[in-house]
Amino acid sequence: MSDTPFGFGLPPEEPEDGDEGKKKESPGQGQGGGQGADGPGNPFGFGFPGAGGPGGGDNPFAAMFGSMNPNDLGAAFQQLGQMLSYEGGPVNWDMAKDIARQTVAQGTADGTKDASVGPAERSAVEEAVRLADLWLDDATSLPSGSGTAVAWSRAEWVEATLPVWKELVDPVAERVGLAMGDVLPEEMQAMAGPLIGMMRSMGGAMFGQQIGQAVGVLAGEVVGSTDIGLPLGPSGKAALLPVNIETFGKDLGVDKDEVRLYLALREAAHQRLFSHVPWLRSHLFGAVEGYARGIKVDTAKLEDVVGQLDPQNPEQLQEALQQGMFQPEDSPAQKAALARLETALALVEGWVDAVVHAAAKPRLSSADALRETLRRRRASGGPAEQTFATLIGLELRPRRLRDASRLWASLTDARGVDGRDGLWEHPDMLPTASDLDDPDGFVHREQMDFSELDKMLGEAAGGGSSATKPDLTKDEGDDESPEDGGK
Repeated sequence: MSDTPFGFGLPPEEPEDGDEGKKKESPGQGQGGGQGADGPGNPFGFGFPGAGGPGGGDNPFAAMFGSMNPNDLGAAFQQLGQMLSYEGGPVNWDMAKDIARQTVAQGTADGTKDASVGPAERSAVEEAVRLADLWLDDATSLPSGSGTAVAWSRAEWVEATLPVWKELVDPVAERVGLAMGDVLPEEMQAMAGPLIGMMRSMGGAMFGQQIGQAVGVLAGEVVGSTDIGLPLGPSGKAALLPVNIETFGKDLGVDKDEVRLYLALREAAHQRLFSHVPWLRSHLFGAVEGYARGIKVDTAKLEDVVGQLDPQNPEQLQEALQQGMFQPEDSPAQKAALARLETALALVEGWVDAVVHAAAKPRLSSADALRETLRRRRASGGPAEQTFATLIGLELRPRRLRDASRLWASLTDARGVDGRDGLWEHPDMLPTASDLDDPDGFVHREQMDFSELDKMLGEAAGGGSSATKPDLTKDEGDDESPEDGGK
Protein backbone atom coordinates (compact mmCIF):
# COMPACT_ATOMS: atom_id res chain seq x y z
CA MET A 1 0.00 0.00 0.00
CA SER A 2 1.34 3.40 -0.85
CA ASP A 3 1.94 6.06 1.77
CA THR A 4 -0.53 8.33 -0.02
CA PRO A 5 -3.75 6.36 -0.44
CA PHE A 6 -5.84 6.63 -3.62
CA GLY A 7 -2.99 8.39 -5.47
CA PHE A 8 -3.40 11.68 -3.61
CA GLY A 9 -0.12 13.48 -2.89
CA LEU A 10 0.60 15.85 -0.04
CA PRO A 11 1.01 19.51 -1.13
CA PRO A 12 4.64 20.65 -0.87
CA GLU A 13 5.72 24.04 0.39
CA GLU A 14 5.02 26.87 -2.02
CA PRO A 15 8.20 28.30 -3.64
CA GLU A 16 9.19 31.86 -2.89
CA ASP A 17 9.11 32.67 -6.58
CA GLY A 18 5.72 31.68 -7.95
CA ASP A 19 7.16 31.32 -11.46
CA GLU A 20 10.10 29.19 -10.38
CA GLY A 21 10.34 25.81 -12.03
CA LYS A 22 7.63 26.40 -14.64
CA LYS A 23 8.18 24.88 -18.05
CA LYS A 24 7.96 26.96 -21.17
CA GLU A 25 4.68 26.62 -22.96
CA SER A 26 4.71 24.65 -26.16
CA PRO A 27 2.94 25.99 -29.23
CA GLY A 28 -0.78 25.43 -29.06
CA GLN A 29 -0.78 24.75 -25.34
CA GLY A 30 -2.87 26.61 -22.81
CA GLN A 31 -1.63 28.15 -19.62
CA GLY A 32 0.18 25.56 -17.57
CA GLY A 33 1.85 25.23 -14.26
CA GLY A 34 3.73 22.91 -11.97
CA GLN A 35 6.79 20.74 -12.10
CA GLY A 36 5.18 17.51 -13.21
CA ALA A 37 2.34 15.44 -11.93
CA ASP A 38 3.45 15.72 -8.34
CA GLY A 39 5.20 19.06 -8.48
CA PRO A 40 4.40 22.25 -6.56
CA GLY A 41 1.59 23.21 -8.93
CA ASN A 42 -0.05 19.80 -8.66
CA PRO A 43 -0.64 18.77 -5.06
CA PHE A 44 -3.03 15.89 -5.90
CA GLY A 45 -1.36 14.21 -8.86
CA PHE A 46 -3.91 15.48 -11.39
CA GLY A 47 -3.43 17.86 -14.35
CA PHE A 48 -5.35 20.48 -16.29
CA PRO A 49 -6.38 19.82 -19.86
CA GLY A 50 -4.38 21.08 -22.76
CA ALA A 51 -0.93 21.37 -21.22
CA GLY A 52 2.16 19.48 -20.19
CA GLY A 53 2.24 16.83 -22.91
CA PRO A 54 -0.25 14.21 -24.08
CA GLY A 55 -1.73 13.54 -20.67
CA GLY A 56 -1.57 17.12 -19.46
CA GLY A 57 0.48 15.87 -16.53
CA ASP A 58 2.09 19.24 -15.85
CA ASN A 59 -1.24 20.91 -15.11
CA PRO A 60 -3.56 19.98 -12.25
CA PHE A 61 -6.59 17.83 -13.21
CA ALA A 62 -5.43 16.98 -16.77
CA ALA A 63 -5.14 13.33 -15.88
CA MET A 64 -8.74 13.42 -14.73
CA PHE A 65 -10.35 15.51 -17.44
CA GLY A 66 -8.06 15.27 -20.52
CA SER A 67 -8.62 17.76 -23.34
CA MET A 68 -12.30 18.59 -23.25
CA ASN A 69 -14.28 21.48 -24.62
CA PRO A 70 -15.88 23.84 -22.07
CA ASN A 71 -19.22 22.02 -22.12
CA ASP A 72 -17.60 18.65 -21.46
CA LEU A 73 -15.38 20.16 -18.79
CA GLY A 74 -18.40 21.63 -17.06
CA ALA A 75 -20.18 18.30 -17.12
CA ALA A 76 -17.10 16.55 -15.72
CA PHE A 77 -16.82 19.03 -12.86
CA GLN A 78 -20.54 18.60 -12.19
CA GLN A 79 -20.07 14.83 -12.03
CA LEU A 80 -17.08 15.19 -9.72
CA GLY A 81 -19.15 17.49 -7.53
CA GLN A 82 -21.86 14.83 -7.35
CA MET A 83 -19.29 12.25 -6.33
CA LEU A 84 -17.80 14.32 -3.53
CA SER A 85 -21.05 15.80 -2.21
CA TYR A 86 -23.01 12.56 -1.98
CA GLU A 87 -24.00 11.77 1.61
CA GLY A 88 -26.50 8.94 1.21
CA GLY A 89 -26.14 5.17 1.55
CA PRO A 90 -23.45 2.91 0.09
CA VAL A 91 -24.62 3.51 -3.50
CA ASN A 92 -25.37 6.82 -5.18
CA TRP A 93 -28.66 5.64 -6.66
CA ASP A 94 -29.47 9.00 -8.24
CA MET A 95 -26.27 8.70 -10.25
CA ALA A 96 -27.04 5.05 -11.03
CA LYS A 97 -30.45 5.99 -12.37
CA ASP A 98 -29.08 8.85 -14.50
CA ILE A 99 -26.34 6.67 -16.03
CA ALA A 100 -28.76 3.81 -16.67
CA ARG A 101 -31.14 6.16 -18.48
CA GLN A 102 -28.25 7.65 -20.48
CA THR A 103 -27.07 4.16 -21.44
CA VAL A 104 -30.57 3.22 -22.58
CA ALA A 105 -30.87 6.44 -24.61
CA GLN A 106 -27.66 5.59 -26.49
CA GLY A 107 -29.21 2.39 -27.84
CA THR A 108 -27.71 -1.08 -28.07
CA ALA A 109 -24.63 -2.20 -30.00
CA ASP A 110 -26.77 -3.36 -32.93
CA GLY A 111 -28.18 0.14 -33.31
CA THR A 112 -31.60 -0.59 -31.80
CA LYS A 113 -33.00 2.45 -30.00
CA ASP A 114 -35.53 2.51 -27.19
CA ALA A 115 -39.05 3.54 -28.09
CA SER A 116 -42.32 4.22 -26.35
CA VAL A 117 -44.75 1.32 -26.40
CA GLY A 118 -47.70 1.86 -28.71
CA PRO A 119 -51.31 0.71 -28.21
CA ALA A 120 -50.95 -2.24 -30.59
CA GLU A 121 -47.89 -3.59 -28.79
CA ARG A 122 -49.52 -3.09 -25.42
CA SER A 123 -52.60 -4.98 -26.54
CA ALA A 124 -50.48 -7.82 -27.96
CA VAL A 125 -48.63 -8.24 -24.65
CA GLU A 126 -51.85 -8.24 -22.63
CA GLU A 127 -53.36 -10.88 -24.90
CA ALA A 128 -50.20 -13.03 -24.78
CA VAL A 129 -50.12 -13.00 -20.96
CA ARG A 130 -53.86 -13.76 -20.78
CA LEU A 131 -53.45 -16.78 -23.08
CA ALA A 132 -50.29 -17.89 -21.26
CA ASP A 133 -52.15 -17.96 -17.95
CA LEU A 134 -54.87 -20.16 -19.48
CA TRP A 135 -52.29 -22.65 -20.71
CA LEU A 136 -50.44 -22.68 -17.39
CA ASP A 137 -53.61 -23.71 -15.55
CA ASP A 138 -53.07 -27.22 -16.96
CA ALA A 139 -49.37 -27.34 -16.06
CA THR A 140 -49.29 -26.17 -12.43
CA SER A 141 -51.52 -26.17 -9.38
CA LEU A 142 -50.43 -22.62 -8.51
CA PRO A 143 -53.06 -20.08 -9.61
CA SER A 144 -52.38 -17.02 -11.73
CA GLY A 145 -50.12 -14.42 -10.18
CA SER A 146 -50.44 -11.81 -12.92
CA GLY A 147 -52.92 -9.23 -11.69
CA THR A 148 -51.97 -7.01 -14.61
CA ALA A 149 -49.90 -7.34 -17.77
CA VAL A 150 -47.80 -4.40 -18.92
CA ALA A 151 -45.57 -3.62 -21.89
CA TRP A 152 -42.49 -1.61 -20.93
CA SER A 153 -39.94 0.38 -22.83
CA ARG A 154 -36.33 -0.07 -21.74
CA ALA A 155 -36.44 3.18 -19.78
CA GLU A 156 -39.59 2.03 -17.99
CA TRP A 157 -37.87 -1.25 -17.10
CA VAL A 158 -35.01 0.73 -15.50
CA GLU A 159 -37.43 2.85 -13.46
CA ALA A 160 -39.49 -0.14 -12.32
CA THR A 161 -36.60 -2.42 -11.33
CA LEU A 162 -34.21 0.00 -9.58
CA PRO A 163 -35.86 -0.46 -6.14
CA VAL A 164 -35.09 -4.19 -6.29
CA TRP A 165 -31.55 -3.63 -7.54
CA LYS A 166 -31.10 -1.42 -4.49
CA GLU A 167 -32.14 -4.24 -2.21
CA LEU A 168 -29.80 -6.66 -3.96
CA VAL A 169 -26.72 -4.48 -4.22
CA ASP A 170 -26.68 -2.44 -1.02
CA PRO A 171 -25.40 -5.30 1.20
CA VAL A 172 -22.28 -5.71 -0.97
CA ALA A 173 -21.82 -1.98 -1.48
CA GLU A 174 -21.94 -1.48 2.27
CA ARG A 175 -18.91 -3.72 2.63
CA VAL A 176 -17.05 -1.71 0.02
CA GLY A 177 -17.98 1.50 1.82
CA LEU A 178 -16.48 0.19 5.04
CA ALA A 179 -13.37 -0.86 3.16
CA MET A 180 -12.90 2.69 1.90
CA GLY A 181 -11.73 3.67 5.38
CA ASP A 182 -9.54 0.60 5.74
CA VAL A 183 -7.21 1.63 2.92
CA LEU A 184 -5.83 4.44 5.09
CA PRO A 185 -2.90 3.59 7.36
CA GLU A 186 -4.14 2.88 10.86
CA GLU A 187 -2.32 5.86 12.37
CA MET A 188 -4.09 8.21 9.95
CA GLN A 189 -7.64 6.98 10.43
CA ALA A 190 -8.25 8.84 13.71
CA MET A 191 -7.40 12.20 12.15
CA ALA A 192 -8.78 11.61 8.67
CA GLY A 193 -12.54 11.80 9.27
CA PRO A 194 -13.27 14.22 6.41
CA LEU A 195 -11.02 12.28 4.02
CA ILE A 196 -12.74 9.01 4.89
CA GLY A 197 -16.11 10.68 4.32
CA MET A 198 -14.93 11.90 0.93
CA MET A 199 -13.65 8.45 0.00
CA ARG A 200 -16.95 6.86 0.96
CA SER A 201 -18.78 9.43 -1.14
CA MET A 202 -16.55 8.49 -4.02
CA GLY A 203 -17.23 4.82 -3.29
CA GLY A 204 -20.97 5.45 -3.49
CA ALA A 205 -20.42 7.21 -6.80
CA MET A 206 -18.23 4.40 -8.15
CA PHE A 207 -20.91 1.85 -7.36
CA GLY A 208 -23.53 4.19 -8.82
CA GLN A 209 -21.55 4.36 -12.07
CA GLN A 210 -20.99 0.63 -12.20
CA ILE A 211 -24.57 -0.32 -11.43
CA GLY A 212 -26.07 2.34 -13.67
CA GLN A 213 -23.97 1.15 -16.60
CA ALA A 214 -24.76 -2.52 -15.93
CA VAL A 215 -28.49 -1.98 -15.50
CA GLY A 216 -28.61 0.23 -18.59
CA VAL A 217 -26.92 -2.45 -20.70
CA LEU A 218 -29.17 -5.14 -19.24
CA ALA A 219 -32.25 -3.05 -20.10
CA GLY A 220 -31.24 -3.38 -23.76
CA GLU A 221 -31.46 -7.18 -23.68
CA VAL A 222 -33.99 -8.41 -21.09
CA VAL A 223 -37.40 -9.47 -22.36
CA GLY A 224 -39.32 -9.28 -19.08
CA SER A 225 -39.09 -8.57 -15.35
CA THR A 226 -37.84 -12.02 -14.25
CA ASP A 227 -34.94 -12.80 -16.59
CA ILE A 228 -32.45 -13.44 -13.78
CA GLY A 229 -34.83 -15.63 -11.78
CA LEU A 230 -35.58 -12.88 -9.26
CA PRO A 231 -38.71 -10.71 -9.06
CA LEU A 232 -37.28 -7.39 -10.26
CA GLY A 233 -40.63 -5.72 -10.96
CA PRO A 234 -43.67 -4.88 -8.82
CA SER A 235 -45.52 -7.84 -7.34
CA GLY A 236 -48.28 -9.32 -9.50
CA LYS A 237 -47.32 -7.36 -12.61
CA ALA A 238 -46.26 -9.47 -15.61
CA ALA A 239 -44.09 -7.29 -17.82
CA LEU A 240 -42.63 -7.77 -21.29
CA LEU A 241 -40.45 -5.45 -23.40
CA PRO A 242 -41.69 -5.46 -27.02
CA VAL A 243 -38.60 -3.80 -28.52
CA ASN A 244 -36.30 -6.44 -26.98
CA ILE A 245 -38.62 -9.31 -27.89
CA GLU A 246 -38.44 -8.13 -31.50
CA THR A 247 -34.63 -8.20 -31.35
CA PHE A 248 -34.55 -11.56 -29.57
CA GLY A 249 -36.73 -13.29 -32.16
CA LYS A 250 -35.31 -11.58 -35.24
CA ASP A 251 -32.94 -14.37 -36.36
CA LEU A 252 -34.71 -17.39 -34.88
CA GLY A 253 -36.91 -18.19 -37.87
CA VAL A 254 -39.92 -18.42 -35.53
CA ASP A 255 -43.18 -16.53 -35.89
CA LYS A 256 -43.03 -13.44 -33.71
CA ASP A 257 -46.40 -14.23 -32.11
CA GLU A 258 -45.04 -17.59 -30.94
CA VAL A 259 -41.91 -15.95 -29.57
CA ARG A 260 -44.00 -13.42 -27.65
CA LEU A 261 -46.30 -16.12 -26.32
CA TYR A 262 -43.46 -18.37 -25.17
CA LEU A 263 -41.80 -15.48 -23.33
CA ALA A 264 -45.19 -14.57 -21.83
CA LEU A 265 -45.45 -18.14 -20.52
CA ARG A 266 -42.11 -17.76 -18.75
CA GLU A 267 -43.03 -14.40 -17.27
CA ALA A 268 -46.46 -15.62 -16.11
CA ALA A 269 -44.95 -18.79 -14.59
CA HIS A 270 -42.48 -16.73 -12.57
CA GLN A 271 -45.33 -14.52 -11.38
CA ARG A 272 -47.30 -17.55 -10.17
CA LEU A 273 -44.36 -18.81 -8.18
CA PHE A 274 -43.45 -15.50 -6.54
CA SER A 275 -47.08 -14.57 -5.83
CA HIS A 276 -48.16 -17.85 -4.24
CA VAL A 277 -45.00 -18.96 -2.43
CA PRO A 278 -44.93 -16.20 0.19
CA TRP A 279 -41.55 -17.08 1.70
CA LEU A 280 -39.69 -17.38 -1.62
CA ARG A 281 -38.78 -13.75 -2.20
CA SER A 282 -37.31 -13.25 1.27
CA HIS A 283 -35.56 -16.62 0.99
CA LEU A 284 -33.81 -15.59 -2.23
CA PHE A 285 -32.88 -12.11 -1.07
CA GLY A 286 -31.76 -13.50 2.29
CA ALA A 287 -29.47 -15.89 0.43
CA VAL A 288 -27.99 -12.98 -1.51
CA GLU A 289 -27.39 -11.04 1.72
CA GLY A 290 -25.91 -14.11 3.40
CA TYR A 291 -23.47 -14.50 0.56
CA ALA A 292 -22.63 -10.78 0.66
CA ARG A 293 -21.68 -11.00 4.33
CA GLY A 294 -18.84 -13.35 3.41
CA ILE A 295 -17.38 -11.17 0.66
CA LYS A 296 -14.06 -9.51 1.33
CA VAL A 297 -12.99 -6.45 -0.62
CA ASP A 298 -9.52 -6.31 -2.14
CA THR A 299 -8.43 -3.00 -0.59
CA ALA A 300 -5.25 -2.87 -2.67
CA LYS A 301 -7.36 -3.11 -5.82
CA LEU A 302 -9.75 -0.52 -4.41
CA GLU A 303 -6.87 1.86 -3.75
CA ASP A 304 -5.57 1.49 -7.31
CA VAL A 305 -9.04 2.04 -8.80
CA VAL A 306 -9.76 5.21 -6.85
CA GLY A 307 -6.25 6.52 -7.50
CA GLN A 308 -6.95 6.34 -11.23
CA LEU A 309 -10.44 7.80 -10.98
CA ASP A 310 -11.44 9.39 -14.29
CA PRO A 311 -15.01 10.77 -14.47
CA GLN A 312 -14.51 11.35 -18.21
CA ASN A 313 -14.14 7.60 -18.78
CA PRO A 314 -16.55 5.60 -16.56
CA GLU A 315 -16.10 2.53 -18.77
CA GLN A 316 -12.51 2.09 -17.56
CA LEU A 317 -13.67 2.40 -13.99
CA GLN A 318 -16.35 -0.23 -14.54
CA GLU A 319 -13.83 -2.62 -16.09
CA ALA A 320 -11.40 -2.14 -13.22
CA LEU A 321 -14.08 -2.81 -10.63
CA GLN A 322 -15.00 -6.07 -12.37
CA GLN A 323 -11.48 -7.47 -12.20
CA GLY A 324 -10.93 -9.04 -8.82
CA MET A 325 -12.56 -6.51 -6.51
CA PHE A 326 -14.63 -9.16 -4.72
CA GLN A 327 -13.01 -12.08 -2.93
CA PRO A 328 -15.42 -14.55 -1.32
CA GLU A 329 -14.12 -16.06 1.89
CA ASP A 330 -13.11 -19.69 1.59
CA SER A 331 -15.03 -20.71 4.70
CA PRO A 332 -17.70 -23.34 5.40
CA ALA A 333 -20.27 -20.62 6.09
CA GLN A 334 -19.56 -18.86 2.80
CA LYS A 335 -19.62 -22.10 0.84
CA ALA A 336 -22.98 -22.94 2.42
CA ALA A 337 -24.33 -19.47 1.55
CA LEU A 338 -23.15 -19.86 -2.04
CA ALA A 339 -24.73 -23.30 -2.37
CA ARG A 340 -27.99 -22.05 -0.87
CA LEU A 341 -28.18 -19.11 -3.28
CA GLU A 342 -27.22 -21.06 -6.39
CA THR A 343 -29.61 -23.88 -5.53
CA ALA A 344 -32.53 -21.54 -4.81
CA LEU A 345 -32.07 -19.70 -8.11
CA ALA A 346 -31.65 -22.97 -10.01
CA LEU A 347 -34.84 -24.40 -8.47
CA VAL A 348 -36.84 -21.34 -9.50
CA GLU A 349 -35.46 -21.38 -13.04
CA GLY A 350 -35.77 -25.16 -13.35
CA TRP A 351 -39.39 -25.16 -12.19
CA VAL A 352 -40.29 -22.42 -14.68
CA ASP A 353 -38.46 -24.27 -17.45
CA ALA A 354 -40.29 -27.53 -16.75
CA VAL A 355 -43.73 -25.96 -16.30
CA VAL A 356 -43.47 -23.75 -19.39
CA HIS A 357 -42.33 -26.69 -21.49
CA ALA A 358 -45.31 -28.75 -20.29
CA ALA A 359 -47.68 -25.93 -21.26
CA ALA A 360 -46.05 -25.02 -24.57
CA LYS A 361 -45.03 -28.38 -26.02
CA PRO A 362 -48.55 -29.53 -27.08
CA ARG A 363 -49.48 -26.11 -28.46
CA LEU A 364 -46.43 -24.42 -30.01
CA SER A 365 -44.51 -26.04 -32.85
CA SER A 366 -41.41 -24.06 -31.90
CA ALA A 367 -41.50 -24.94 -28.17
CA ASP A 368 -38.41 -27.15 -28.27
CA ALA A 369 -36.36 -24.65 -30.26
CA LEU A 370 -37.32 -21.72 -28.06
CA ARG A 371 -36.61 -23.69 -24.91
CA GLU A 372 -33.13 -24.62 -26.08
CA THR A 373 -32.42 -21.08 -27.27
CA LEU A 374 -33.21 -19.67 -23.84
CA ARG A 375 -31.21 -22.37 -22.09
CA ARG A 376 -28.17 -21.62 -24.22
CA ARG A 377 -28.63 -17.91 -23.69
CA ARG A 378 -28.28 -18.49 -19.96
CA ALA A 379 -25.49 -21.05 -20.27
CA SER A 380 -23.35 -18.81 -22.49
CA GLY A 381 -22.96 -16.29 -19.69
CA GLY A 382 -25.59 -13.93 -21.00
CA PRO A 383 -26.31 -10.44 -19.71
CA ALA A 384 -28.26 -11.59 -16.67
CA GLU A 385 -25.44 -13.75 -15.31
CA GLN A 386 -22.78 -11.17 -16.13
CA THR A 387 -24.67 -8.34 -14.48
CA PHE A 388 -25.38 -10.42 -11.42
CA ALA A 389 -21.67 -11.31 -11.16
CA THR A 390 -20.75 -7.64 -11.55
CA LEU A 391 -23.10 -6.42 -8.85
CA ILE A 392 -22.64 -9.01 -6.11
CA GLY A 393 -19.41 -10.74 -7.08
CA LEU A 394 -21.13 -14.03 -7.88
CA GLU A 395 -21.01 -15.95 -11.15
CA LEU A 396 -23.88 -18.40 -11.33
CA ARG A 397 -23.33 -21.92 -12.66
CA PRO A 398 -25.84 -22.31 -15.51
CA ARG A 399 -25.60 -26.12 -15.46
CA ARG A 400 -27.77 -26.07 -12.35
CA LEU A 401 -30.73 -24.95 -14.46
CA ARG A 402 -30.78 -28.17 -16.47
CA ASP A 403 -30.25 -30.27 -13.35
CA ALA A 404 -33.14 -28.54 -11.59
CA SER A 405 -35.45 -28.84 -14.60
CA ARG A 406 -34.71 -32.56 -14.78
CA LEU A 407 -35.50 -32.94 -11.08
CA TRP A 408 -38.85 -31.12 -11.35
CA ALA A 409 -39.77 -33.28 -14.36
CA SER A 410 -38.95 -36.43 -12.38
CA LEU A 411 -41.12 -35.20 -9.53
CA THR A 412 -43.99 -34.59 -11.96
CA ASP A 413 -43.68 -38.13 -13.29
CA ALA A 414 -43.60 -39.62 -9.80
CA ARG A 415 -46.12 -37.48 -7.91
CA GLY A 416 -48.08 -35.47 -10.40
CA VAL A 417 -48.49 -31.70 -10.62
CA ASP A 418 -49.94 -31.25 -7.12
CA GLY A 419 -47.25 -33.36 -5.47
CA ARG A 420 -44.50 -31.49 -7.30
CA ASP A 421 -45.84 -28.02 -6.50
CA GLY A 422 -46.51 -29.00 -2.89
CA LEU A 423 -42.75 -28.88 -2.27
CA TRP A 424 -42.95 -25.08 -2.39
CA GLU A 425 -44.94 -25.05 0.85
CA HIS A 426 -41.77 -24.66 2.93
CA PRO A 427 -38.07 -24.09 2.09
CA ASP A 428 -37.08 -27.15 4.12
CA MET A 429 -39.00 -29.34 1.66
CA LEU A 430 -36.96 -28.20 -1.34
CA PRO A 431 -34.08 -30.19 -2.80
CA THR A 432 -30.52 -29.32 -1.80
CA ALA A 433 -27.51 -28.79 -4.05
CA SER A 434 -26.54 -32.46 -3.76
CA ASP A 435 -30.09 -33.50 -4.67
CA LEU A 436 -29.72 -31.74 -8.03
CA ASP A 437 -26.98 -34.26 -8.86
CA ASP A 438 -29.29 -37.19 -8.09
CA PRO A 439 -32.91 -36.22 -8.85
CA ASP A 440 -34.21 -39.80 -8.84
CA GLY A 441 -32.66 -40.41 -5.44
CA PHE A 442 -34.39 -37.32 -4.08
CA VAL A 443 -37.76 -38.35 -5.50
CA HIS A 444 -37.78 -41.80 -3.95
CA ARG A 445 -36.06 -40.87 -0.69
CA GLU A 446 -38.29 -37.89 -0.03
CA GLN A 447 -41.45 -39.88 -0.72
CA MET A 448 -40.87 -41.75 2.53
CA ASP A 449 -39.78 -38.65 4.41
CA PHE A 450 -42.82 -36.62 3.36
CA SER A 451 -45.17 -39.43 4.24
CA GLU A 452 -43.78 -39.37 7.75
CA LEU A 453 -43.97 -35.58 7.82
CA ASP A 454 -47.62 -35.56 6.73
CA LYS A 455 -48.42 -38.05 9.48
CA MET A 456 -46.72 -35.87 12.10
CA LEU A 457 -48.49 -32.73 10.87
CA GLY A 458 -51.82 -34.53 10.88
CA GLU A 459 -51.34 -35.73 14.44
CA ALA A 460 -50.25 -32.28 15.61
CA ALA A 461 -53.39 -30.71 14.13
CA GLY A 462 -55.74 -33.39 15.35
CA GLY A 463 -55.76 -35.20 12.02
CA GLY A 464 -57.43 -32.34 10.17
CA SER A 465 -54.66 -30.51 8.35
CA SER A 466 -53.30 -33.33 6.23
CA ALA A 467 -56.60 -33.64 4.40
CA THR A 468 -56.14 -30.19 2.86
CA LYS A 469 -52.48 -30.62 1.90
CA PRO A 470 -51.37 -31.77 -1.54
CA ASP A 471 -50.67 -35.52 -1.60
CA LEU A 472 -46.88 -35.60 -1.74
CA THR A 473 -46.71 -39.42 -1.67
CA LYS A 474 -48.50 -40.32 -4.89
CA ASP A 475 -47.29 -43.41 -6.63
CA GLU A 476 -46.11 -43.18 -10.19
CA GLY A 477 -49.04 -43.34 -12.57
CA ASP A 478 -51.63 -41.72 -10.26
CA ASP A 479 -51.69 -38.61 -12.44
CA GLU A 480 -50.99 -37.97 -16.04
CA SER A 481 -47.69 -36.15 -16.27
CA PRO A 482 -46.90 -33.34 -18.69
CA GLU A 483 -44.36 -34.31 -21.26
CA ASP A 484 -40.81 -34.05 -20.00
CA GLY A 485 -38.43 -32.54 -22.45
CA GLY A 486 -35.67 -32.05 -19.89
CA LYS A 487 -34.68 -35.67 -19.40
